[in-house]
Amino acid sequence: MYNPKSLKAEEFINHEEVQESLAYAEKNKNNIKLIDEIIEKAKLHKGLTHREASVLLACQIPEKINEVYNLAEQIKKDFYGNRIVMFAPLYLSNYCINGCVYCPYHLKNKHIVRKKLTQEEIVREVTALQDMGHKRLAIESGEDPIMNPMEYILECINTIYSIKHKNGAIRRVNVNIAATTVENYKKLKNAGIGTYILFQETYHKKSYETLHPTGPKHDYAYHTEAMDRAMEGGIDDVGLGVLFGLELYKYEFAALLMHAEHLEAVHGVGPHTISVPRIKHADDIDPDVFDNGISDDIFAKLCACIRVSVPYTGMIISTRESEEVRRKVIRLGISQISGASKTSVGGYSEPEPDDKKSEQFDVSDQRTLDEVVNWLMKIGYIPSFCTACYREGRTGDRFMSLCKSGQIHNCCHPNALMTLKEYLEDYASPNTKEIGEIIIQNEIKNIPNNKVKKIVQENLINIKNGKRDFRF
Repeated sequence: MYNPKSLKAEEFINHEEVQESLAYAEKNKNNIKLIDEIIEKAKLHKGLTHREASVLLACQIPEKINEVYNLAEQIKKDFYGNRIVMFAPLYLSNYCINGCVYCPYHLKNKHIVRKKLTQEEIVREVTALQDMGHKRLAIESGEDPIMNPMEYILECINTIYSIKHKNGAIRRVNVNIAATTVENYKKLKNAGIGTYILFQETYHKKSYETLHPTGPKHDYAYHTEAMDRAMEGGIDDVGLGVLFGLELYKYEFAALLMHAEHLEAVHGVGPHTISVPRIKHADDIDPDVFDNGISDDIFAKLCACIRVSVPYTGMIISTRESEEVRRKVIRLGISQISGASKTSVGGYSEPEPDDKKSEQFDVSDQRTLDEVVNWLMKIGYIPSFCTACYREGRTGDRFMSLCKSGQIHNCCHPNALMTLKEYLEDYASPNTKEIGEIIIQNEIKNIPNNKVKKIVQENLINIKNGKRDFRF
């Protein structure tokens, strides 16, 4: 029985409800009257149900798809403006006891180099990331209670926050580690993390159990119910995601939105972020083995449909995707991207030798952070290194109420300009700095509140004179 308020995985991600929603979508994919009604509802910025959204995803009428794309672009502007938040992943350890068949960290892979960063190595890695200009990290680790216990993760977080190099500092650590207990989520909360991120990989229970044949991750319910335990442990902001290509994308899309509806129904707060990774080539993994891969066009359609369905949620795309794909989907709703990412354990402070590769997947976008920042500004976006909401307590329902009302712009836009100014002063190449200064001066004009505008102008001068970390 489908019940979004249930705490049981198979009731809030109900297989029969997903199947019925997909059948309904297939039946109505050419129902222009219904499609128009759904698009009109989406224009109200209140979101769509998983069933309504599935109709838009199934629709193949070109002019209607264009309407959805245009609406996704408008909703992105209305909620997130032209800001793109920058971050980098930091892999702590690739020791893992799971048997996930799509991940090179799986236990049976005997030829990948196993690594675990020491605290001294973390200092070197984070210093290198700070020297690029990063302020926000997402830490990642394989699941191994002996090699990577919670105490190790907490020690790493503490080390990361303690590193102050020149004008650099990591101001926010988001955490992407295996499902765990309420007690451990409380410990992560007390460590000062930002968002807790956990990819579902696939919501299809039978496929999930086949793809995770061994290890603790095999337990579908424990994994799927992790966000409820995280919120019970006091973590306000959680991030969802599926690995597109493992199962049929329409199934994953409907179930992903059902998970968002569940969080809203039970906790009053939907997901803070949704990530949209696609399976990519990696050591011991051939994505062609998985026959549910999706084209770039379908990927773009998925991003647009997610954006109009959950307009308040941040959307993340990684360096799994190429520059060309990133350009296409940023317009359709993406609000966070990684830059200059390494998916190996180590590699920021010095490159890994070819015979000691430890990366989780191939990186398609190989550009430096400066090149990505430069590119974003040239195509009309403000690269933002802001972490203010976490540090000002604008998380969970407080963030969502501000976001849904549009008031978050009053903080985010000025903060984006001030953190971009920091980047330009401390890390940018001459050309990037030149472009950035012009953008900042143009964007100041778009701050509607004259008092805020005056404070920003004063802070920009202070940043030029060496002061840092101003925020609204």
